[in-house]
Amino acid sequence: MSKAKKIWRFLSSMQFAIALLVLLAAACALSSLVTQGQSYTWYAARYSERMAAIILALQLDDAYHSWWFLLLNSFLVLNLILCNGKSLPGLLKQYREMGELPAQRPGVEREGITEPEAVFRAMGMPHPRRGVSAEGKEVLYAHRNRVGIWGAWVCHLGILLLILGFSLGQMTKEEYVVYGVPGQLRRVGDTNLVVGIDDFRVELREDDTVEQYTAEITVYDLTREGDPGESAGISVNHPATLHGMRFYQNSTGWAARVQITKAGEPLQDTVLCAGEYLPVEDMPQLVVYFNAFYPDYVLIKGQGPATQSGKLNNPGYLYSVYYQGEILGMNVLTGEDTLTIDDYEVVFSEPQSYTLIQAKRDNYTWLALAGGLVTTLGLILAFYLQPRRLWAIREGERWRLCGLSRKGGVLFAEELDVAIKSTEKGELPHAES
Repeated sequence: MSKAKKIWRFLSSMQFAIALLVLLAAACALSSLVTQGQSYTWYAARYSERMAAIILALQLDDAYHSWWFLLLNSFLVLNLILCNGKSLPGLLKQYREMGELPAQRPGVEREGITEPEAVFRAMGMPHPRRGVSAEGKEVLYAHRNRVGIWGAWVCHLGILLLILGFSLGQMTKEEYVVYGVPGQLRRVGDTNLVVGIDDFRVELREDDTVEQYTAEITVYDLTREGDPGESAGISVNHPATLHGMRFYQNSTGWAARVQITKAGEPLQDTVLCAGEYLPVEDMPQLVVYFNAFYPDYVLIKGQGPATQSGKLNNPGYLYSVYYQGEILGMNVLTGEDTLTIDDYEVVFSEPQSYTLIQAKRDNYTWLALAGGLVTTLGLILAFYLQPRRLWAIREGERWRLCGLSRKGGVLFAEELDVAIKSTEKGELPHAES
């Protein structure tokens, strides 16, 4: 055997496919242990500098777009294509032969049959066709569920489409995060879409734990003049598709109104979400950072600021102030406390929940869906449609009955015996396949 044929046989082998599936499963399990999409600094702070370097070098921070993950998927796709291509000629031949006069050795054989057509009916076979064997004997033959031989092949094709749909989707998908409070408009990344947050509600249980987040949004296309927008309500596990993009209600956080005055005169008035910062308008090197919010603020000795409940009993605003990149101070404001920096005064008020929304667009979802449907079809063909053949050869006044089933040969033989006995008694039941 030539080297090229050995490589071809290996690439199309079941052993290679199993090895690839094991590697993919291990890769997915390993990637699930690593938080995706973070920076070197983030990984170094949580693990170590060496581990952070390894994570980035192996692209474990973005595993499903890494070269090795795409390579494994490419080999699996190649294996499925080769397997299906290699088995196609044999399946076509089998499919064609099942509709012709049988020539192969039977799997089940019974002699002395007087009413073969009645047995065909009892076995649920189509009306038999007549032919003549190579020995010149009269033959009755029929087949059922011939399409079932394609089950495994169609299933492989479905898996191939699933992998292609997933891989292409991962390589080309667009994914963005937008967040804000009702009344705000937020640009969706670098797209031409803008999300208007019309309303946002947080539904709580009796123990103050969150039961559901619901946002009412309107999405506008900036390229369409006078676009009235497309509106929908989204909640956790209930996304909506607007302007060709899928919007998911992901989570929530706290925001607050921030007012800055200078020498008693209003300077800035905006809503800031926890984790955002605000440069002072006429002194941009002076920055106010909104670190965190505590609805029911309490200072725990030895631990720091915390919240006693989710209710707005004693709002606390944790802030930091930076000047030219250097921190000036950090503290918590409560009640009517005011932050004073020279001539500037900063006030936090009106705490409210903001919504965090994920926007995704996957142009190959249809391919993955088609793969799932084709795989399901293949499983139905493989497990519910059992190909079987039945033929009878005249031997004088009686007939010799032969049958063949690709699956469940023992059950097929038992079913055939029941059909023969019932026809001899004149019961003629219709056997189940």
